[in-house]
Amino acid sequence: MADDTLRIERSAKTLRTLALERMRDAIMGFHFQPGERLVERPLCDQLGVSRSVVREVLRQLETEGLVQMIPGHGPAVARPDLSRTDEIYELRALMEGIAARACALTATEDQIAALERALDVLLTAWASADPIEVMRATTKFYEVLFDAADKRIAWEIVQGLNVRINQLRSMTIASADRRDAAIAEMTDIMNAIKSRNGDDAEAAARRHVEQAWRIAQQALRDS
Repeated sequence: MADDTLRIERSAKTLRTLALERMRDAIMGFHFQPGERLVERPLCDQLGVSRSVVREVLRQLETEGLVQMIPGHGPAVARPDLSRTDEIYELRALMEGIAARACALTATEDQIAALERALDVLLTAWASADPIEVMRATTKFYEVLFDAADKRIAWEIVQGLNVRINQLRSMTIASADRRDAAIAEMTDIMNAIKSRNGDDAEAAARRHVEQAWRIAQQALRDS
């Protein structure tokens, strides 16, 4: 019997877009493991789409860094590169720290209230224990943060890295005891912003990234 967990329903979105979203979520949620081969025919059956759609999706995921072509074997789920991972977390710490500082110093009360609402959604996602929902809510929190900080170019850079960031984030979310620590770290960022303390907000944002960085490094070494 075919595995229907990835099967998509018809909607206004194109089949390619729906299949891409489903495959991206499946990789982030470890339905497919790093290094696992992605064979076209089973994917066609699981997604309920044609081979041409699957090929387009795999090519797009390759450009995003989630799929890699292995000579003689074809496409497989990419294994994050430790050296590249360090660079991504360095950029995250820098940009998220700058954004948190600016948000604390310049955001309006309405913007801070919107950020609090985004944090509430994130806390609800953590309580659900659904890693995909946690990643979506985390991305939204940072979108609101960068907007409130008026750091739109920085957010564009982060968006360009978001797929790879979320691939790494999925590893840290899955780690033991990460939930409580992450909630405490995000709450520290929010409290510093509400207190209008730029130094503390930047330090809290950087500390959160550094903790996730350490977990990701260990997970990659163990994989």
